[in-house]
Amino acid sequence: MARGITQDQVNAAADAILATGENPTVEKVRTALGTGSPNTVTRMLEVWRTALGQRLQQAQALPELPSAVGQAMREVWRLATESAHATALTRLSDERAALEDDRRHLADERTRWTAALDDAAAVVTQAQTKQQLAEHACATLDGQLQDSHALRADIVQQRDRLQGRCDELMAELARLQAEYSRREAGVAEERIRRDAHVQAVEDRAHREVDHARQESRALQQQVSALQQEHDRTLATEIQQREHLQQMLRELEQRAALHEGRAAALEVALAVKKAQSARGAKAPAAKPRSTRAQSAEAAGRTRKSSSLSNRSPARGRKTSRPRNGGT
Repeated sequence: MARGITQDQVNAAADAILATGENPTVEKVRTALGTGSPNTVTRMLEVWRTALGQRLQQAQALPELPSAVGQAMREVWRLATESAHATALTRLSDERAALEDDRRHLADERTRWTAALDDAAAVVTQAQTKQQLAEHACATLDGQLQDSHALRADIVQQRDRLQGRCDELMAELARLQAEYSRREAGVAEERIRRDAHVQAVEDRAHREVDHARQESRALQQQVSALQQEHDRTLATEIQQREHLQQMLRELEQRAALHEGRAAALEVALAVKKAQSARGAKAPAAKPRSTRAQSAEAAGRTRKSSSLSNRSPARGRKTSRPRNGGT
């Protein structure tokens, strides 16, 4: 329905159409106005026609005139009215023919609209079915949405807790990193000092091992020389045999002691190297003291010395007949 159409506008348009000698119709008034719905224009045209009759009655109520003039004017009005009535009848028949055409068009249009309405009804039925399905799906989705909202709230709470825990862990991590950096600097300094100490110990141990080996070789050479001298003079120096054997045992004990010290130094050197390789973080196993290792080496040496002492005794037993024979 068009807006803004007033009764005065419709009256003015109808008067203008009537002034041209045409019958004001709904379509002509709408064409003249350029807007307006047919129902509104039809209702306003009825009001205009009612007012037109009243205006004609007022126009016929002429003032008092001479009878001849009044008779002439009435005759003119009668002729004009008859002419207008004939014109109106002619136009009415045209309007009726046009209305009949419109009625047929409307019937055809109604048939089409009826078919369209049937199709629309089928579409509406399908749409209603789809609507019911959609409503059911919406109800299901609404339940799922509520569940998801609850789950989301729970997840948000968990996220907040995890975020707080993460902040705490980050602070702890920063503290631990600072502590690690501080300890790493201390460990690096300690590693430098330990490496220098280990290097000094290794150098000293190498020197002592070399010195012990040299002494051991010298003692072994002395032992060999004494053993050879003992063998050469055994036949003629039986009275000095005990003295030489005592010297031999002392020399062998000294050699064993030096060898034990050299072995202990080598063990200590290997332990130091193993500790340096494992680093400062790995707790190193406490090495046995050098004195204990020396004691073990000395024990082994004493065993070997006792065995060697037994061997000359057996040699003396076997050599006595040869001396007696000489």
